[in-house]
Amino acid sequence: MSPRYVLGLNKYDHDVSAVLLRDGVPIVAIPKERLTRRKNDGGIPDAAVGYCLRVAGIGIDDVDAIVQNSYALHIPEMEHDLLSRLHSLHLSSDEREVALTSRLFRNPDAVTISHHLAHAYAAFAASPFDDGAIMVVDGVGSHRRDVTETLPSDDHGHDADREAESYYRFAGTELECVGKAWLPVTPGILSEDFTKLPGLGAVYSRVSEYVFGHWNQCGEVMGLAAFGSERPDVPPLMGVKDGRTWALGAWPDALRHPYVPSQESLSREEQRRRWEESPHVQDWRDLCWRVQTDLEEALLERARRLHEQTGARRLVAAGGVMLNCVANSRIWKETPFDEVWVQPAAGDTGIALGCALYGEVAVRGAKRTYVMGTDGLGRRYDGGDIDAALALKPFAPFLKVHVADDVATETARELAAGRVVGWFQGGAELGPRALGQRSILCDPRDPSAKERLNATVKHRQAFRPFAPAILAEKADEWFEPGSLSTHMLFVREVKAERRDAIPAVVHVDGTARLQTVERDQRPALHALIEAFDRETGVPIVVNTSFNVKGEPIVETPLDALLCFLGTDMDVLVLGDRIVTKRATFRPMRRFLLRVWDRLPDNHDPAHPRPAR
Repeated sequence: MSPRYVLGLNKYDHDVSAVLLRDGVPIVAIPKERLTRRKNDGGIPDAAVGYCLRVAGIGIDDVDAIVQNSYALHIPEMEHDLLSRLHSLHLSSDEREVALTSRLFRNPDAVTISHHLAHAYAAFAASPFDDGAIMVVDGVGSHRRDVTETLPSDDHGHDADREAESYYRFAGTELECVGKAWLPVTPGILSEDFTKLPGLGAVYSRVSEYVFGHWNQCGEVMGLAAFGSERPDVPPLMGVKDGRTWALGAWPDALRHPYVPSQESLSREEQRRRWEESPHVQDWRDLCWRVQTDLEEALLERARRLHEQTGARRLVAAGGVMLNCVANSRIWKETPFDEVWVQPAAGDTGIALGCALYGEVAVRGAKRTYVMGTDGLGRRYDGGDIDAALALKPFAPFLKVHVADDVATETARELAAGRVVGWFQGGAELGPRALGQRSILCDPRDPSAKERLNATVKHRQAFRPFAPAILAEKADEWFEPGSLSTHMLFVREVKAERRDAIPAVVHVDGTARLQTVERDQRPALHALIEAFDRETGVPIVVNTSFNVKGEPIVETPLDALLCFLGTDMDVLVLGDRIVTKRATFRPMRRFLLRVWDRLPDNHDPAHPRPAR
């Protein structure tokens, strides 16, 4: 019997992505941003789809089913409108060809589902549970008129209302919507600017835009909140019972983030310095504390009500808001659910996975066979791919490369010596968290590691915390009791007597967003941490994503090499190749990178030259 392929797509909006299933199991997945090197890239998913098909060794006509979603508008209507205006759109010839001829565009056989339903399938159909309840909370979802699941009989409203929260119960492959919170159409407010709408994710994103200059810097809001405190002049921003929110009118424009269009040409270092030296930093801290606290209380109330409504013992969750690991930890601790599982690609890159699983389970009627242990679903690059990147001019003469007999032990010794290591292993993660496939690692014992990583490697604000990756079997020796956090989606308090031993990963409130590393899920990272434990007596390494601020996580060996050369990382580990810079590279770095930028781009057109 020939294999059965299902393709899931998140189309047109931010975080476009593609996931390909073979016989019910994901074999490859990719966010478009990793290929184009444009953060949160949107538009047509042709690059992501081409990547998946090449990895599988098939053509688009070999795909049995395509399931798609776009949160902005119903896809068939959108594509009909786009086709009528194709001549006036600024499209490349390749994009125009896709629009006119490809099965990815105006395909009458493709199944379109609504946004929160896709999130729900990404959560429950990939979870380890046979039954339970589902929370989906994000910034904004589909219009009511485009929702494809059956709504509760008492759910009524305007067709243009937008999803903000959705709640379900599931058993096996059966799913039932038990409630939604809607964002109403408000006169005078542009529906495209969801941050002005009264939803949990919308208001959190509004604070992100206010403080950091971008609606999607919500992780920074969560990190900065620990430095703030309650103030009488900052009223609650979120209503706990009815989902309504208050505007931020009490916060004048003078306190907004310091970035303006005329400053876009500033270096990352200059932008970071201006933010840190602003007289309003404490105001921003307190505002972030307020919105984080209100979000936690709101989600706790929702989760308790969902448990009462469904009687479920297990909870699964998705949607961008559910990447908030502090709130997730309170849900795990303070609600009646026995177990909580959060989709690691909880944001919109996970929509493609939900679409694919919907195609397998709901369209094809197949049984659930997949449990998501790791989201490292990207292409695996072999030694030939790695060697080709390392041999490229103009950099090869400035690199020292050797093949390690025991890559874990050698890398552990580099870390123990205080070196910052770029770690590139296996297929890249689908979600936003680096979990050991595309990571930057260093020694958690070094009290200067956080400052060094933020200032010279990641190029971001000094307050930003870093996560510890710890051997799962030793987590309880270093952290207070709490949930396992295999996907870095929960926080735990660092034991007081251990904090001085790992200062680089202890946040200001004594907690850490840990990753518990299990041998069977991430064998390469587990072996490295075991080796580091043998060297130092500490079963933990600092783990942050392999990128710099404002750029996507690296995808290819070449992406990793350029990020390594453009920062102050000391060592690059590509599979079993260990790479360092010759002493002559540093004074030549700026010149060599400029030379590289001017070379003709002879790469795959679906994967243009990576940014540095």
